[in-house]
Amino acid sequence: MSPIPRAVARANRRVLNPAMRLVAPHLPGFGLLTHVGRRTGRQYTIPVNVFRDGESGFRIALTYGRDAEWVRNVRAAGRCTLRTRGRVVELVEPTLVHDPWRSWAPVPVRQILGLIRAPDVLVMRKR
Repeated sequence: MSPIPRAVARANRRVLNPAMRLVAPHLPGFGLLTHVGRRTGRQYTIPVNVFRDGESGFRIALTYGRDAEWVRNVRAAGRCTLRTRGRVVELVEPTLVHDPWRSWAPVPVRQILGLIRAPDVLVMRKR
């Protein structure tokens, strides 16, 4: 089951995502992730919640769950590009991590992810 219902995801694609594409690359805790569709070969760019993980890693909160198409695409390709805080980085080695306590997250983020029941993150490192 997806943490956020699919109906909300569809509405976000039409309303919230276009606005977030403008601001996400500049806000702390957000970024734009670009990936390639595994069946279509098309390039897609989506806003994500992203957090640094040490010197060369990132954690991407899976607010729509581990079965979201973009997660499946990134895992199949083994890579993606992330634009965050004015930088563009290539990320590799996607690893799904299930952490129901969200121990990696700052307290406010931990609480929000708890409310939407999002215990999973995709951990990746800079190439």
